[in-house]
Amino acid sequence: MSTMYTTAAAPPREEKKRLPPWLPSPVIPTSLAARMPSDVTMSRHDANQDYLVGVRGVLTIMSFLWVFLQTFAPAAVKGSDNTTGPAYQLALRKSLSILFWNDSLIYSSILFLSARTICLPFLLDPTKITLASAVVRRGIRLWLPTAAALIVCYVVFTKVLGQDYLRTFATQTSNVSMSDDLYLMPSSLANFNSLFNLFWITHELSYQAGNWAFPTQTLWLISAVFQQSYTVFATMVVIPFTRTSWRVTAALVFILTAWWVYSWAWFSISGLLLADAVVNMDFKAQCQSHRVRTYVIAGVCLVAGYVMQFIWVAARPDLANAEINYHTGLYNTGGLYTWNDQTAPLLRADNYLVIIGFFLLLESTDWLQAVFRNRVLVLMGKRSYSKSPTPSIHPLMFSS
Repeated sequence: MSTMYTTAAAPPREEKKRLPPWLPSPVIPTSLAARMPSDVTMSRHDANQDYLVGVRGVLTIMSFLWVFLQTFAPAAVKGSDNTTGPAYQLALRKSLSILFWNDSLIYSSILFLSARTICLPFLLDPTKITLASAVVRRGIRLWLPTAAALIVCYVVFTKVLGQDYLRTFATQTSNVSMSDDLYLMPSSLANFNSLFNLFWITHELSYQAGNWAFPTQTLWLISAVFQQSYTVFATMVVIPFTRTSWRVTAALVFILTAWWVYSWAWFSISGLLLADAVVNMDFKAQCQSHRVRTYVIAGVCLVAGYVMQFIWVAARPDLANAEINYHTGLYNTGGLYTWNDQTAPLLRADNYLVIIGFFLLLESTDWLQAVFRNRVLVLMGKRSYSKSPTPSIHPLMFSS
């Protein structure tokens, strides 16, 4: 009789703990990896708010018009230094320029729209991962296209063309509005340092080297957007943990104080408050249930803002910057801003009224949202900023 032998089963091998697939290196200690999430889920977004990408597309078109006309028809641009010129340009200056290529309205709208959109992932999914994702990625997303822009400026103006042709063009066309005296980066190190300062300095943003080396001298806006992003991040974290009435009251006080001390938080916190109302307070339904009141408030804001701008351009240009005297200078001198350089970017109440009136209409009307969901406008909005290398990230997260 044959004897049957059985082999004892081998003890199960202890499976080595794998690091999350999204980590860049296996060098991270196991104890630290054990406390990390095993996966990073796709950030949520509300598809119903995709019309905001179309708004960004409109701002892109307005920015192009401003740059083009500032170069080739400067008298047609509100606020340009060319106060005389052909009659058609002066007519455009006092009419359509205020609506369609108004530089102060453009950069104020960009700041407002940035605050309106960068908080959406956290408001839709208020978790630690979503917050950390927004905070860490913000600087990277802004840095990459800014670095590319400054490198191009350094190569073109310092290494290849110089700026003599700019002076020649400005002289031959009598254009005193365009930038014909750019700062030429003396070295690659200076170029890198100017890029670093864009994300470091906190005041006198328009006087930095990176801004003066940029052809339109509008790169200061990157500094303002970056700084105000963290104002929004620091403020939005309290939203899930406070009563609605409390945070609305606090936000209104914050906005009024920011206007008084002349801070860009005036626009940023307004954008955050609107996003909070849309996501958490059913803002659209509330507006539609009080449609007449909403239209009246929005109409008054729009009319007041535009009327003031028409008056400052057509009738009383001497009063265009008089508002500066109503702000305190606590950040600098403790007194009024009577010393302020009026050529620097200004925070204007007329622009604020226009933005608030427009967004009240936009957030409360279906047909206007449908207009800004137009494929062309959405395409322009997506192409106006760097394409995200991560397909799961919605472009609204990184609106500029």
